Amino acid sequence: MAGINFISIIIGLFALGEVFYNVEQKVTAIVSEKKIHWMPTWADVNRCWGAMLRSTGVGFFMGLLPGCAPAVTTFVAYDVEKRCSKHPEEFGHGAIEGVAAPEGANNATSSAGFVPLFAFGLPTGPALAVLLGGLMMYGLQPGPMLFKTDPQFVWAVIASMYIGQVICVILNLPLVGMWARIATIPFPVLRPLILIFSVIGAYSIRFLMFDVWVALVFGVVGYLMRKLKFPMAPMVLASVLAQMLETALSQSLVISRGSPLIFFSRPIACAFMILAFASIVWGIWLQVRRGGLEAAEEESD
Repeated sequence: MAGINFISIIIGLFALGEVFYNVEQKVTAIVSEKKIHWMPTWADVNRCWGAMLRSTGVGFFMGLLPGCAPAVTTFVAYDVEKRCSKHPEEFGHGAIEGVAAPEGANNATSSAGFVPLFAFGLPTGPALAVLLGGLMMYGLQPGPMLFKTDPQFVWAVIASMYIGQVICVILNLPLVGMWARIATIPFPVLRPLILIFSVIGAYSIRFLMFDVWVALVFGVVGYLMRKLKFPMAPMVLASVLAQMLETALSQSLVISRGSPLIFFSRPIACAFMILAFASIVWGIWLQVRRGGLEAAEEESD
């Protein structure tokens, strides 16, 4: 009755699933060397500047849409960057673009959500919905007139975003080395700590043991997906968007009295449906082409 919490799914898929997989692989250390270069070099920056620009665009424009929280756009940006990369096989093995893309999209999405909130009074996620309630409690009505009636407030919020980014950099730079050194802890010691904190985190969301069991179940699912080499991003996107998709589908079919042609009756809706089908066909074609190239290489060998 309480529903399945998204955070429990994420904890299970990524934290517990990774631990289960590494236990099977008998991993004893995350990194073999004790010295970690945690500051990017100019070569690293030069390598990932394209990823930062692409992920910023993806995160910002997706952040304008209701329901596209950072949890969604980070996975989309990662997938886009993996497809654009000349070395996609490095993703999952330390490619710096795989770090830059999700973080760039995360920051862009967080800022983009304020555009529909202030311009139209439409929150794009739970956090902004709470903020909308707080603004209304103080007599501020987000919408087109907010820029005219309270311009000082609007520009103060925009200025605070710039100040917040600077403070974030100042706080993170001295601490990033400490967080990076966690990777040097022997995995047999780190493994039980991850399990303990994962269980505590899953339980602390709503103080329900059900969330802990959900995390454990999805931990097994994540382990199987990792072992069978299935991508986890579609699972994450489905868990985030499923409820909204179901609600929108039901509302649309009620309006059209059960006719699915409503998704093609308007130019904008039809364009999005065509793009969706085109992306699916394109993905299948790439898989088939990749399989054909691999088969040709095996025959030549």
